[in-house]
Amino acid sequence: MLITTKSFARAGLLGNPSDGYFGKTVSFAFSNFYSTLTLYETPEIQFIPGDVDDAVFNSPEELLIDIQNYGYYGGIRLLKAVSKLFFLYCRDNGIAIPKKNFTVRYSSNIPRLVGLSGSSAICTAMLKALQIFYEVKLPLEMQPTLCLRAERDELGIQCGLQDRVIQIYEGCVFMDFEKSQVETKGYGHYERLDTNMLPKLYVAYDPARAEISGVYHKKLRVLFEEKKPDIVAAMSEFADIAQKGRDAIVQGRIGELKTLIDANFDLRDRIFNVAEANRNMVMVARSVGASAKFAGSGGAIVGTYEDEDQYSRLVAALHGIGCQTIKPNIAEPVL
Repeated sequence: MLITTKSFARAGLLGNPSDGYFGKTVSFAFSNFYSTLTLYETPEIQFIPGDVDDAVFNSPEELLIDIQNYGYYGGIRLLKAVSKLFFLYCRDNGIAIPKKNFTVRYSSNIPRLVGLSGSSAICTAMLKALQIFYEVKLPLEMQPTLCLRAERDELGIQCGLQDRVIQIYEGCVFMDFEKSQVETKGYGHYERLDTNMLPKLYVAYDPARAEISGVYHKKLRVLFEEKKPDIVAAMSEFADIAQKGRDAIVQGRIGELKTLIDANFDLRDRIFNVAEANRNMVMVARSVGASAKFAGSGGAIVGTYEDEDQYSRLVAALHGIGCQTIKPNIAEPVL
């Protein structure tokens, strides 16, 4: 049996980066970009290199650029880590699985390292495929946690739950990572939001802004654990912005999201050292009247626009600084 699964790109609409710090976020998955994973039964377990496992280069310069942007690691380590956590979870929870092996390959068209969650898409697609192949259905709320532990604990990648939650749940989700809940159960409170209630959204990214997000998150983790007052206060404020955004969506007050999205970025810009090229993406988008904030940790932005005329001006303005702009197609969950 040939099993094919997909996990879609995501954009953090409100609240990030508080998801790793017991905060709250609103995020959505969109199907314009995705990671595809194919898995089938074979005599041995085999992981086939994919497009994040580049090993052939046309010149020393190309090699240097690749290592500078993407490091020495590829996607196979993600597949291995998720497989390990899946097998351990089944063993530790008395879940019997068939005695069979697989070969797996993956591909991805998610723009690399611009904050649209390409690496976690590979992980979540792998977990989806393993469940189908071994005829196991893990608790939905635990699936993002297993993927997080694969990246964070097994591979030492600094990251939070948000990306894995939205790629497992899909659609648009409000996430509350209340501390006692996360520490005792391993997951937060996840609420699906009606995507028909969302405003007109755009996502834009700069392919040249590739940057390993784990570097940013590692620095942020140090500051938070040192209990820097402004960092701790900022995480609470990010969470409050997300809560207000959730309430506005549920109650049909979507006009308020523009102000909240801008406030989310302004807080980030005030507290953290935002790179000028990243800040410029936001300011150019705002220059035509759109709202804008980071979709992740930098390299991509998300926001709202009012009408097609404003969207056309937005596309032109961002194209002028090397950015590509799309209207995200929300990846609706199959329930």
